[in-house]
Amino acid sequence: MEYLYAFLFAGVACALAQILFNHTKLTAGHVTSLYTVLGAILSFFGIYEKCLQKFGAGASVLISNFGHMLYTSALEGYKAKGILGIFSELLCKSSAAITAAIVFAFVFSFIFKPRD
Repeated sequence: MEYLYAFLFAGVACALAQILFNHTKLTAGHVTSLYTVLGAILSFFGIYEKCLQKFGAGASVLISNFGHMLYTSALEGYKAKGILGIFSELLCKSSAAITAAIVFAFVFSFIFKPRD
């Protein structure tokens, strides 16, 4: 049942993003930013953490989880170091994912040729 919940949560979120993309003038960058901000807002209200507990990987693989990680990192930084901790701790939780994306993009740029 856990797999079904994860699949349904991620599927509904992706379907909503596709509907936004197809039926509005929003670009992929707009929808990505919207989901990131939505993840931070849901995290502020404590909803995203409940989604992670209920839907597991279905909620943790979406771009909205990046907003959640940014918010929780900034909050922990604020609690530990004050206002400057927001900026010094902001990317702590997501730095591994960002680094992996950069490294994989670099490696695959040598393997595949871009389309014209």
